[in-house]
Amino acid sequence: MRTYVGRQQAVSAEDFVELALGTPVELWIGVEGENEMERAARLDAARDILADPEYSNLPDDVARIAAEVIEAHAPELFNVVPLARPLSRRRSRSGERAAA
Repeated sequence: MRTYVGRQQAVSAEDFVELALGTPVELWIGVEGENEMERAARLDAARDILADPEYSNLPDDVARIAAEVIEAHAPELFNVVPLARPLSRRRSRSGERAAA
């Protein structure tokens, strides 16, 4: 199955998010190994984008996309299995050890 946002095909999850938001994800989260000057430039560009009226809905769009991802993957995210307690020698109510 192919996924398109507008006329662009989203090949990966990163492509989908970038096409849905109109900005690269790295702009908001940074990249590993960036120096202080690169970080300052990235944050400056992000501030400019947020100030642009065209992107006034960006925070709401991000929250909506995050909620949709959580909803779509909730079974995996919340698939919690209780761990079995080890079968050790337990004490009975009278204080004596039970046979294991």
